Parts: sequence; structure tokens; C-alpha cells
Amino acid sequence: MAIRDNLERIKERIEAACQRSGRKSSEIRLMGVSKFQSLSAIQEAWEAGLRLFGESRLQEARDKLAKRHDLFPGMELHMIGPLQRNKVRQALLLFDCIQSIDRTEVLEEIEKRHSGGPPIPILLELHTGEASKTGFPTVDALTEAVEYVLAGRACVIRGLMTMAPYTSDTSLVRQSFRTLFQAKQRLLQRFPEVDLSILSMGMSSDFEVAIEEGSTLVRIGTALFGERDKKEGQ
Repeated sequence: MAIRDNLERIKERIEAACQRSGRKSSEIRLMGVSKFQSLSAIQEAWEAGLRLFGESRLQEARDKLAKRHDLFPGMELHMIGPLQRNKVRQALLLFDCIQSIDRTEVLEEIEKRHSGGPPIPILLELHTGEASKTGFPTVDALTEAVEYVLAGRACVIRGLMTMAPYTSDTSLVRQSFRTLFQAKQRLLQRFPEVDLSILSMGMSSDFEVAIEEGSTLVRIGTALFGERDKKEGQ
């Protein structure tokens, strides 16, 4: 099935999930996760109307999309994978938002490498799933991260993100998403001035559950592009 057809099917599923949960589909942003996808596949998604893309490997993203402003004017590109401190400078030059801020050390590096221009939009990642996943371990740790960002000049918080455990047990997946939503509520009580409007949660296997639990941004790879080429080590 063509990417355009996949995109339409995903939009239908988003609409159905919104109807079940009393929400509007206009509240949900759809990201195409283009990791391991070719430039031609990205072009096809672009021509189908998608404007938000996510990459999780900096070098791959730079190789494919360093000239994206010429190829895809208006594309919004987010970093969604773990960011190493030694790659922060390059990430600041390439991405419009870094979703995967998972520890204060990365925030410190951004402060050090920031050029002095507009702050970079970020999401703070909360660990809610498997032990192998990244993210701040607790809401208290998130609170400290918010305080650090507010005291600095390089970042502006736009919300939170998480990755649910990869399991067929929907109750565990739902609890993961619910944990992030509850974290947002607790943080807003402490920091009512902070923008936490983005809840980035939900991927191809679980985005409908995520929408039911409050997601405002779903990160879709396989359901949009098909199975990824795993020759690069995945």
C-alpha cells in the first residue's frame, strides 16, 4: 500500500480514537518517523501532505536532511532518539525541536553549546516503560530539570514525551501513557507558567491508546512507511 494510502488510514484511526475519547482530531499532530527510510519515501510522505518528521540518529538525519529547507520548505524536524553530549552542537544546528531530553547533563551541554540565538524547543522525556528505555526516572527528577531550564537561556519547554513498554498487554501500555499525563498535571501545579501542551506518546502499535490517554503528538513509523530496513544494526 502506498504511503499516501497509509497516511489516510492512520488519520481515520486517529479520528476514531478521538471520537471514542471525546476529543477533536485537530488536537493531534502526526509525526512521520523516518528513521531508516529513504529520501524518496520521505518525499512521498511530504507530497501526501505530511510536514512533521522525526529522526533518532543524528548522522543519518544529517546525511538525508541537511538540505531539507531547499528540498522540503516548511518541514519541521524533531530529534526523537537519545542525544549524546558530544553531538549536541550538531543537533542544535539541524533540528527544530529535541524531544528526547532524558537527563540534566544534556541540558547542561545545550546551555554550553547554545549560540545565543532563539532557545531550542525541547520535550522532557519521562521513563515509564521498560528498564532499557531512557528518560528521567521520576516526576521529582523532571521538576529539577524544569527548574534548570527556567534558570537558563538555551531551551524552552514545550511538553513531555515517553515510550510505552513494547508488550501486547494493553493495560501496561495504557498505564505508561497515564503516568505521563499525570506527570504533566503535577508539573503544571508546580509550574503553571510552563508550556506543557505537547504530550508526545504513541507509536504505530499503540497510538490509539495514547490518544485515549491524552496524547497530542503521535510518532508513526511502520504504519506509515512500512517495515524499516534493519541492515543498519536494528
